[in-house]
Amino acid sequence: MKRIITIFLFIILTIPLFAEDYSEMSTQELIEIMGYVEKKNLNKFIKELKSRIPTMNTKEKAKYKENLKKLEK
Repeated sequence: MKRIITIFLFIILTIPLFAEDYSEMSTQELIEIMGYVEKKNLNKFIKELKSRIPTMNTKEKAKYKENLKKLEK
């Protein structure tokens, strides 16, 4: 019984480690993975990406606009 509880607790406590935290990624990293984000994480990804638009430099904005078509697929 102890073993089952230990395994259960281990699983419950490690699940958050596998969740994507896009706020920890750089803007360049976010732009590069556009089109490769899993569908289940897409809303969170888009929200973080859109929050970065006002602070993007000219080069980042150009790359962002270029990669936008990847999100639409």
